[in-house]
Parts: sequence; C-alpha cells; structure tokens
Amino acid sequence: MTPTTLVALDCPINPVISAYIDDVQDWVAGWTRRHGLPGPVADRLAEIGIGRYAARIYPDATAADLRVVAALFTWFFLADDECDRSLPAPGRVHKMVTDVLDTLETGAQVLDGPLGAMLADAWQVPYRRMPAHWRARFVGAVEHHLRGVVVEARNKATGHRPGVAEYVELRRATSAAYVAHALVDFAAGVPVPEAVWRHPAVRAYSAAGNDLLSWFNDLLSLDQDAATSGGHNLVLAVATELSLPVAEATDRVREHWQHRMRALPGLRAALPALGPAAERYLDGVDHTLRATVDWCLESPRYR
Repeated sequence: MTPTTLVALDCPINPVISAYIDDVQDWVAGWTRRHGLPGPVADRLAEIGIGRYAARIYPDATAADLRVVAALFTWFFLADDECDRSLPAPGRVHKMVTDVLDTLETGAQVLDGPLGAMLADAWQVPYRRMPAHWRARFVGAVEHHLRGVVVEARNKATGHRPGVAEYVELRRATSAAYVAHALVDFAAGVPVPEAVWRHPAVRAYSAAGNDLLSWFNDLLSLDQDAATSGGHNLVLAVATELSLPVAEATDRVREHWQHRMRALPGLRAALPALGPAAERYLDGVDHTLRATVDWCLESPRYR
C-alpha cells in the first residue's frame, strides 16, 4: 500500500527497466556471498533488490556492465551502514574513506576485509576501461557522498539537527544520486565530454533530479526517520525550522515536491542543445529519479 505521505504524488517520467533485471539480481546475491559476507547480511541485501534498482536506472547497459554497476551500488549500501556503525570513532571512519579513495585512485585493494575486496573487484572494469577524466569525476562524486555520510553520522552522534538549507545541501551528498549520475557514462559505453558535464544548466538539472529523488525518499521513510534519523529528513527539518506540526510540514514538502516535479520537464526543455552525449546523460538523471520512486515503493527496505 502507498503510504499516506505519498498520496496524490505523480512522477510523469516514464519507467524503464533492463531485460537483464532477474539475471543481475540473482548474480548480485551470489557475488556478495562469494566475498564472504555473513549469511544474514547477504540475505538482507538480496531481499531489498539492489540489482533491480540498477536495472531501472541503466536499462540499456549490457548484462556484464549492469552487474558491475549493481555490485558498486551494493558496496555503497554496505559502506553507508559501516559509517553509521563506526561513529563516534572519527579516526576509523577517516581511514575507511581514505582507503576507499585510494582504491579508486589506484585500482588496488587498500581497504581491508570483505568491504575492501568487494570494492576492488567491482571497480576493476571501470578502472581499466574508462578514461582518466571520467575516473576523476567518479572519485569526486564518491568522495562527496562519503563525506556527507560521515557528516550525517556525526550529527546524529552529537545531536545536531540541521536546518532546511543545511539539510538540503547535505542530502544531495548522502543520497548518492551524483554517483549514480556519474555512472551513466560507463553504462552507456560513451563518456560524457567535460564541457557537457560541467555546463551550468546540466549541473542544475542534475541537482534538481537529486533533490526530487531525495525528498521522495524522505516522504516515504518519514516514520522510520522520525525514530532514527536525528532530524535528517526534509519534513522534520521543515517542522523544526518553521515550528510546524509534522503533519503540516509533510503537506508542505509534498506540495513542494509535486511543484518541482511538474517543473522538471520544462527545465529540461529549456536546456541548450548540447548533443547526443548530453541527452544520454539527462536521460540518466531522469531514469535515476523514476527508478528511485519505483524501487523505494517495491523494496522491503522501506517497509
């Protein structure tokens, strides 16, 4: 059943999905076990369907490339959990982030344990195949995400509740949407030129897609976040900053989400013509948003 926080929300982006969805989902389940994850952890990952999520974002990727992306997605879910568990031990978290970035820079396993082995394995194909400027772009997106995860975990440990503007900026990092956007090049097999990637209008569209998927997730997970997030949810941040009941803050966020969602097609139509590579990238932003909407509703992670 659709939670009441999502009633009447409409995402006009058409859903897409890879023909390899079942194959990739089964492969990921076996891959986590081959890397020595404890059975209950591997079972939980299989149940939430991370391979299905990747198949919705990159519908045109080959089966082999979709497995790579699904493996990377799985690693990010595990890394986020590890950051939450490790704080307040900032030295341990700092070392983990440093080791992750070193692995991505060199292609060699630096991080210890199954988490390190999984990252090194999943990263091998992109590291060998993709050009240096793309690898630098991807590493930057990963660093942005991990720094955000660390900040959120530290906020929870110290009791800091971010205001709305602070939270929106932080959420753009913790969502990992920019990591998913960076992988559009790999999944398509054609790198997006730097001039396109850095174009202000393209960056603005990427941010808009990130906000919409993040806020949708916040609406969906509001009940869980009210108990566990320490205020790291847009509804809770609005309620605190504006001294509103949570129900009224929910209505405001829901209305704002729908307004921004209705404006998104017009925002894309107003972009300058930047060529086929730009269109593929913008499609990837759209797919990431729609995939998050559909996967969040189907995955038991949010039930």
